Amino acid sequence: MQNQPVNTQSDGSEIEGPEPKKITLQVSKVQIPMRIDQYLSRQVENATRNKVQEAIEDGRVLVNDKVIKSNYRIKSCDLIEMTFLRPPAPELAPEDIPIAIVYEDSELMIINKEPGMVVHPAFGNWTGTLANAILHHIGENAGSLDESELRPGIVHRLDKDTSGLIIIAKNPTALHRLAKQFADRKVVKTYKALVWGVPATPEGTIRTNIGRSRKDRKVMANFPYEGEEGKTAITDYRLEEDLHWFSLLSLTLHTGRTHQIRAHMQHLGHQILGDATYGGASIRNLDFPKSESFVRNLLDLLPRQALHAESLSFQHPTTGETISFHAPLPLDMAQAIDKIRVIYRSANR
Repeated sequence: MQNQPVNTQSDGSEIEGPEPKKITLQVSKVQIPMRIDQYLSRQVENATRNKVQEAIEDGRVLVNDKVIKSNYRIKSCDLIEMTFLRPPAPELAPEDIPIAIVYEDSELMIINKEPGMVVHPAFGNWTGTLANAILHHIGENAGSLDESELRPGIVHRLDKDTSGLIIIAKNPTALHRLAKQFADRKVVKTYKALVWGVPATPEGTIRTNIGRSRKDRKVMANFPYEGEEGKTAITDYRLEEDLHWFSLLSLTLHTGRTHQIRAHMQHLGHQILGDATYGGASIRNLDFPKSESFVRNLLDLLPRQALHAESLSFQHPTTGETISFHAPLPLDMAQAIDKIRVIYRSANR
């Protein structure tokens, strides 16, 4: 069994000051023993060891329904309940942030998100997000799939450092109709990725389960396909350009798991260039002079994962017509590919 939340909820009551949040975790059967404060600081996002110790001292951490001390060592299958206090999220404010609108009508917008832009506010990023920009552009009528989240009109998401197309609904009806298409896997999403190395076959399908890593909850890990851990994840890939040391791949998602492409590329052994989380940002020595300097310059040019949401195809929420959109590669990826092409061609003269 994976270390995963069994339940996460707020109590819903109106209170002044910090909002209590309850998290329940069940320790994996294969988890090595360690102090509970150490364990929880690794498993719970934004929970420092000091915060965990404070919660334990206040009696807000129970193990198997019993109050414990900070030096308690967890055992396999322990059931841990932790109530911690978090400040209420600030009210989402409209901000006049430039956004690249690819298409817009009365029901929806298609935006070409720049790399580096956070999609919706969260801990540490309350302003400057796509959600702030959307609120400025279309007002408060879009609605949210989850009223506890600050996500007006946002049907799906892209990682902060992934560029490309994202759908924004402009009213609650469109929002829920589009969300159903995503849930029913009727939205066709393709990505471009610049990865290390060249896959053994020019096209293929990656099938694994994806879930939170046992070592770091912020990282996704691959598990056996259709096994007990994680959720099924399927990605098709096709080789677009063989650059000897690198490849440009086209990828189509059949599921929409967190970090799916990034984790699948790591599983395939062809990490995305610049992806520090999944092993794609290390300096590597390639088979040509001064290659380490070349790689360092590439990573300076592309200080993020080289992943771009290139195209979307789905049914319009009102007309039912199939509509499709395309966004060209952003400048940083295009320049990186051009630099690799120059070196590759010179090496093959």
